[in-house]
Amino acid sequence: MGGDVAPETPVAGAVRAARDLPIEVVLIGDQALIEGQLARYGRRPANVSVIHASETIEMDESPVAAVRKKKDSSINVGIECLRDHRVDALVSAGNTGAVACAATLLLGLLPGVERPGIGLLLPGLHGETLLIDVGANIGPKPLHLLHYALMGEAYARFVLGKMRPSVGLLNVGEEETKGTEFIRETYSLLQNAGINFIGNTEGRNIFMGQCDVIVCDGFAGNVALKTAESLAHAISHILKRSLARGPIRRLGAWLCRDAFRGLRQEIDYAEHGGALLFGVSGVCVIAHGASTAKAIKNAIRVGYESVRNNVTRHLMEAVQPAAPVP
Repeated sequence: MGGDVAPETPVAGAVRAARDLPIEVVLIGDQALIEGQLARYGRRPANVSVIHASETIEMDESPVAAVRKKKDSSINVGIECLRDHRVDALVSAGNTGAVACAATLLLGLLPGVERPGIGLLLPGLHGETLLIDVGANIGPKPLHLLHYALMGEAYARFVLGKMRPSVGLLNVGEEETKGTEFIRETYSLLQNAGINFIGNTEGRNIFMGQCDVIVCDGFAGNVALKTAESLAHAISHILKRSLARGPIRRLGAWLCRDAFRGLRQEIDYAEHGGALLFGVSGVCVIAHGASTAKAIKNAIRVGYESVRNNVTRHLMEAVQPAAPVP
């Protein structure tokens, strides 16, 4: 029931995923509305089922209050299904804070982890970069960023197939002495974490692909992500406007249409689908509120690949050495 065009878009994406992936898809929410959307597809895939949830947490609701008040919301019911092993992964394009809150309360955190973080794969000139955290924890401790680095490094190894992933710390400069006391303390922890920590990295390097994993607090990560989304949208419109000025430019645009399609595919968030919620005891994928059916399908793919690669176990093992001694 989450997303800007729900349940139409989530159902459309789920049907696509059910047809393309070797999985069972369970749609959780208002059964009448969901069945109405499924009826549009005639013979719906046999591997799609529905679980009714009578309530919906809206995007503007307080996450903690809504999770506690709306026990039968689609988010709560979905997290309970994950906790009870009725499903193997959860995907939601709804209220991000509510998903993180419900997952923390109902699933619990991995041993040693104090705060969950959202990790998103971003396209780059030399490969994908995992940016973590992009909004779950806006006031972290250095230890939290250490956990993000360890979990991100494990994800890059076991899911992305990187032999020795490089990890960078987002900062205002590359020198070790730059940044706030919080950043400098985090730098020291990462230096001694036993991972391939390459030091500070600046915002301009996020899309260069120089780091496999970039660690930051949720405030900076979310601002960076939203700025990148806005810039990509603005460039697309400026380019279209410029290419429409005159017949020669329009002809050139037509001749280059395949190149433009390739560019759009590389930078389109729909290709990456969703962001994994790192640190909780289960696979939770958070999709963009403006997700298209394609993006929902790919978010489900992220969940499928995470389960197939035993992500939760690998993340738990990665954090164990850093768990504070009682």
